Amino acid sequence: MKKNKLYFRLFKRFIDILSSIFLIILFSPLLLITIIFIKSSSVGPVFFKQKRVTRNGQQFWMFKFRSMYTGDNDKRLRENYPDLWKKYKDAGWKLPMSEDPRITPIGKIIRATSIDEFPQLINVLKGEMSLVGPRAYREEELQEYQKKYPHTKKYIDEIRSVKPGITGLWQTSGRNDLNFEQRAQLDSKYIRNQSICNELLIILKTPFCMISRW
Repeated sequence: MKKNKLYFRLFKRFIDILSSIFLIILFSPLLLITIIFIKSSSVGPVFFKQKRVTRNGQQFWMFKFRSMYTGDNDKRLRENYPDLWKKYKDAGWKLPMSEDPRITPIGKIIRATSIDEFPQLINVLKGEMSLVGPRAYREEELQEYQKKYPHTKKYIDEIRSVKPGITGLWQTSGRNDLNFEQRAQLDSKYIRNQSICNELLIILKTPFCMISRW
């Protein structure tokens, strides 16, 4: 059993490295165009980084293309749009793009097409993330969720025990409006049933799920 688990982890790491290098090379023209548009359309850096939780509860800087205006956007949302802030928290730390005043016009495009996620391939190459895994949560998010849904502690412990992924079971389930408890259950199901077959199936389903959102 331990040997099988070791083989799976080695296979998973091999796929992570190979796929990340391939995708960066394949989409390099698109990534360059995205960088130019972000830089020319609003003031601020091209990349956005935020601390997220990885295996064994450790934290790392996760990278994305910047899709929001610079500054403390959460503070701005909380102080200037209290109703939206409440909706943001109640909906699992997310808002519809059409209602979110923090997102730039270019940001809406790259979010709708999932282009903003591509810099996470750097995190995958560094070994902080995997191509497939649970959502990469902020530690404060998990603490809030544990207070709100105390019975989900076992799911949260499992999420903290593995590397997060760029894609995963709930992202490819065809269900976009899931609350935290539902997402955590699917993440837990993925963790408990990890296999080469399931890994490849999620990877193959991801492009189709991305296209269906366009």
